Amino acid sequence: MKEGGVRRIVIVGGGTAGWMTALALVRMAPPSNFTITLVESAEIGIVGVGEATLPTIRQFNDAVGVEEASVLRNAHATFKLGIEFCDWRRRGHRFFHGFGDYGPDIAGIAPFHQITRLGRYDQLDDYSVAAVAARAGRFAHPAEPGKGLASSYSYAYHFDASRYAANLAGIAVAAGVVHVEGQVEHAAIGAGSGLIEKLVLRDGRTIEGDLFIDCSGFRALLIGGAMGVGFEDWGHWLPVDRAWAVPCAGGGDIAPFTRATATSGGWRWRIPLQHRVGNGQVYSSAFQDDDAALTELIAGLEGEPLAQPRQLRFKTGHRRQFWAGNCVAIGLSGGFLEPLESTSINLIERGIGRLIELFPTAGLDPALMRDYNRTMSDAFSSIRDFIILHYRLSERDEPFWQAMRRQSIPDTLAHQIELFTATGEIAIIDDRSFAAPSWAAILFGMGIVPRSYHPLADRQPIGNVAVHFDQGKRMIGDLVKRMPMHRAYFDRMADAGNKP
Repeated sequence: MKEGGVRRIVIVGGGTAGWMTALALVRMAPPSNFTITLVESAEIGIVGVGEATLPTIRQFNDAVGVEEASVLRNAHATFKLGIEFCDWRRRGHRFFHGFGDYGPDIAGIAPFHQITRLGRYDQLDDYSVAAVAARAGRFAHPAEPGKGLASSYSYAYHFDASRYAANLAGIAVAAGVVHVEGQVEHAAIGAGSGLIEKLVLRDGRTIEGDLFIDCSGFRALLIGGAMGVGFEDWGHWLPVDRAWAVPCAGGGDIAPFTRATATSGGWRWRIPLQHRVGNGQVYSSAFQDDDAALTELIAGLEGEPLAQPRQLRFKTGHRRQFWAGNCVAIGLSGGFLEPLESTSINLIERGIGRLIELFPTAGLDPALMRDYNRTMSDAFSSIRDFIILHYRLSERDEPFWQAMRRQSIPDTLAHQIELFTATGEIAIIDDRSFAAPSWAAILFGMGIVPRSYHPLADRQPIGNVAVHFDQGKRMIGDLVKRMPMHRAYFDRMADAGNKP
């Protein structure tokens, strides 16, 4: 590394992770005289299946200067108010994980404590603007914060990940990122330093750097290959290890939510875009064979397939270090969690954001690496627990679901389930992915009824509390009725010139 800190940043791999990283660094990194080079090969495909996001994607886009209109136009995006879970608790049952809360705190206490007190825990969705609007097929942008119910919900996007990455690539290159087409043959490690000194491309070209960012996907070319960092496998907790994915033609209306439907050996996703519907069958190879999973996927399509189905094989878990030496892994090279709660892009955002906060302007201080690794490990662990929760509480009787109920779970999740069951309290380890309302949606949705609730809830007369929620339900219904249908909202934006 040149004296004085990082001067040459080299990103290996394009796709969503690579181009998000490149654009964020050129727009957000501390002012410094450094260059950013991104190396990718057209010969190497990208996973590019992830089409659903969390509301944090909007914060990322705002930070790097990507306008919503361009995401809608270039990535064929639609709006997402949350995820509907079908057949997870048992066949025929459904519940909604909406983006937002269940109303303001009541005398300083989260509203779901009073919902428990009233015995309305099976009516949680009725008090969520996002859930009610999603099921009505309606959408409108939330009001500015502080505007009551109209500002009590949030939203994310469904989009074509490859188109989104291409949009970012154009902006990043225009902003000064050097784009190199070529396939990396290997990374050269310094004999004395143990750091990556340069990349050697298949055609003999070399690219030197001070900081190398591995966005090479599951190959983990740098972090796993060159640096030899091992992988912490969570397959014993999350044995789902394969997926089939295929787009199909959509119908007339565009639902403003993702649907996740439990199946005999896993689950399937439905993600509506402007021009197609994304579908996937996610399953455990120990409980369902490939042909059966593919047959189940194709049988459930609502329209004609628009491409050949693609199979993905993966391991759940993460690298034991996300930052080792002068190499940082972002995206699938750092780890993978099944897309049940649309967290892959969120974890990319987290990795990028923390790297910028800990940017090594004065050199590769081990303290920076330790804190980065701690932060990312906590992020992965928190999301891991949240995903396992969906399986742990199911009442389904197929062998896969029985096995998911019998297996051991992380101590952190066991504590959360026990605490909520006893008191209705939610212990958040990392709220930058999912806050208390999200945990409440899954815990209540999967059938946990707390034995008690916050003791101060009884300070409010129960009659007044009932009136409060009854009024809230009516106000939500009135608000949603005034929202346009999701597709009509798109048509209106098209008339304004924001969509082709």
